[in-house]
Amino acid sequence: MAVQTQGVIGRLRMELTTLPDALQRVAEQILDDPAEAAQASIVDLAERAGTSTATITRFCRVLGFRGYAALRVALAAEIGRQEQARWETDIDREIEPGDSLDRVLGVIASADSRAIQETAAGLDLDRVARVADAIATAGRVELFGLGSSGTAAREMAFRLERIRIPVWYREDAHKALTNAALLGPGDVAIALSHGGRTREVIEMLAEAASQGALTVAVTSFERSPLGETAEITLTTAVHETTFRVAALSALHSQLVALDLIYVAVAQRTYERTTEAFEVTARAVEAHRLRDQPAARKRRG
Repeated sequence: MAVQTQGVIGRLRMELTTLPDALQRVAEQILDDPAEAAQASIVDLAERAGTSTATITRFCRVLGFRGYAALRVALAAEIGRQEQARWETDIDREIEPGDSLDRVLGVIASADSRAIQETAAGLDLDRVARVADAIATAGRVELFGLGSSGTAAREMAFRLERIRIPVWYREDAHKALTNAALLGPGDVAIALSHGGRTREVIEMLAEAASQGALTVAVTSFERSPLGETAEITLTTAVHETTFRVAALSALHSQLVALDLIYVAVAQRTYERTTEAFEVTARAVEAHRLRDQPAARKRRG
């Protein structure tokens, strides 16, 4: 596991309930006061969490850090970035029926911005590169996702299709499962699920894995059933607001992770991608409205 030097606080919020009891108590102590935790000694933190220093060390390794010192440095750095950015302080407050649209917009924009920043900070770029390498040479790419995760999967399929990647996305769970059964070595299967516990999506990815395809999970919980099923897991961050539960708020973060993969694939297939853009642009050119002389004159 790559060491995550950014996004520690957001990751702990997302994975808190998936941790064993002892590690969960450590995470709760850090989340209660990250700044204080960044200054505390390993003995102090262990006493506050009602656990041992050995458990603190295990906690650090679960997060991908070599030891407590590295975790403290990461926490201090993240706190500094948050203070410098001056994030909206009311992000965790609920949106009330009488709130102005101006405030609602601020809360939504801040929540999405934070989620995107934390997702970007927490992505393992070595894993992203490995996924992009596989897609660039894959015989077949399958995308799995239901609900709002299906929206992200469908968008990714459209983008890859545009650059001549053989890609499929099926909204029907049975069709997706049969497609997964047709995969084999050299193919890639990408499954999306915020919580990583959608039974149908897990079954799709498990079927793809059984056929020898490279399996990738995009989820907010690395240790979820979906994350455990995948060979490569990419984690996303989410900030909920009133009326926008986590599953609905995850879309932007999922798109950031997928967009990074897409651009990396385009880089690896540069000539083919460039030629595809030119061909498709010419194909739809006749369907675009041309700029009229009168309009140009008015603008002039």
